[in-house]
Amino acid sequence: MSRGQAAQKAVVAPEGRSSLVEVTKLALKLGFIAFGGPAAHIAMLRDEVTVRRRWLTDQHFLDLLGATNLIPGPNSTEMVMHVGQERAGWRGLIAAGAGFILPAATIVLALAWLYVRYGATPTAAWLLYGIKPVIIAVVVQALWGLLRTAVKGWFLAAVGVVVLALYLLGFNELLLLFGGGLLVMVVRAVYRTLHGGALPSVVFAPVVGVALPWLAQVASVAYSPVTLFLNFLKIGAVLYGSGYVLLAFLRGDFVERLGWLTNDQLLDAVAIGQFTPGPVFTTATFIGYIVGGFPGAVLATVGIFLPSFLFVAAIGPLVPRLRSSPWMGAFLDGVNVAALGLMAAVTWEIGRSAIVDPLTALLAVVAAVLLIRFRLNSAWLVLGGALAGLAYRLIAG
Repeated sequence: MSRGQAAQKAVVAPEGRSSLVEVTKLALKLGFIAFGGPAAHIAMLRDEVTVRRRWLTDQHFLDLLGATNLIPGPNSTEMVMHVGQERAGWRGLIAAGAGFILPAATIVLALAWLYVRYGATPTAAWLLYGIKPVIIAVVVQALWGLLRTAVKGWFLAAVGVVVLALYLLGFNELLLLFGGGLLVMVVRAVYRTLHGGALPSVVFAPVVGVALPWLAQVASVAYSPVTLFLNFLKIGAVLYGSGYVLLAFLRGDFVERLGWLTNDQLLDAVAIGQFTPGPVFTTATFIGYIVGGFPGAVLATVGIFLPSFLFVAAIGPLVPRLRSSPWMGAFLDGVNVAALGLMAAVTWEIGRSAIVDPLTALLAVVAAVLLIRFRLNSAWLVLGGALAGLAYRLIAG
C-alpha cells in the first residue's frame, strides 16, 4: 500500500452504527441548508468532510468528484452518496442519499400543495410573474459558466450548435444527447488511429441509461402512474451535465409529448426547485404532485433519484479505469456540449413564456448581471423577483 493510500484510509472510518448516524446527520443538515446549486453544495460538502470532520483527504474527495462526473444524475447528490459509502458502506450510501433528498422533497411537496390550492389566485400569479424571468437569468448564468468549461475547441462548439438547431427543428433530446457523445467519441478514436494512437481496452457506458428511454417512449398521452415513473426513471438514468439540462427533458416529455404540463407550469416547477435547498432534481416532486397528487410526487421522486443510488454503488471499483479511458473522456465531452445545446434551445423557448413585457425583460437582464458579475445567491434573486412582481401589481392597481 502506498503512503497516499494509507493516508486516505486513515481518515475513513470502518462501517458501524456511529458512522451511519454521523453520515445521516450530516446529510440531513446539508439537505436543509444547501442553497445555491450543485457547485455550492459540493463546496459545503468538502468543507464538512475534509476540513471539519477529516473523513476524507482532499485528493480522495477530488477522485470521487471525478468519478461522479462520469455518471448521469445530480452531481452534488451523488457526491453526498459517495461520502456516505466511504464512511459507512452501502448503508451509508442509502442514508446519505435519502438524508440529502428528503428535506428538499418535503419542502417542495408542501409548496406544490400550496401551488395547486392557491396558484391561480391573483397574488400568486403576480409573484410568479416576477419569478419566471429571474429563473431564465439563473439558467443563462449556469449556461455561461458551463460553456467555458465544456467548449474545448471549434469541433465541440460546432457539435453544441448543431444540437441546438436540431432540437429547435424537433429532434428527440435523447437522440441528440447520446448522438453528440458518440460522434465526438468516434471522431477522436479515428483521429487517434490515423495518428498511431492505441485504443483503450475499457469502454464504460451506462447500459441502463441507454435502454430505459425506449421503455418510457411507449407511454400514452393519458395520465398513468407507470408512465410518470418510467419517464422520471429515464431522466435520472441518462441526464448528464447541469441540473438545468433537466429542463430539456421535462419539456420534451411532459409538455410536448405527453401534454401534462404547460410551459408556464414547467417554469413554476423550476422556480420552486431553485428556491428550495438541496438538489434541483426535486423539481420532479413538484411535477409529480401537479399531475398525480401525493402518489405521483413519490413516484416521480423515487424514479429520478433511483438511478443515482445504483450508479454510485457500481462506479467505485471502476474509477481508476474510467478516468484513464480516452473513449469515455471523448464521450463525456460530446455529451456535455450536446447538453448545453439542449439547455440553450429550451431556455430560448421557455424564455418566450417568461419574458412578455419590458418589466420582465428588465428583471431578466438585471438578474443575469447580478448573477454573472456579482455572483449573488440565486435564492435571493428569486425572492426579489417575487417581490418585484407583487410590487408591480400593487402600483399598477
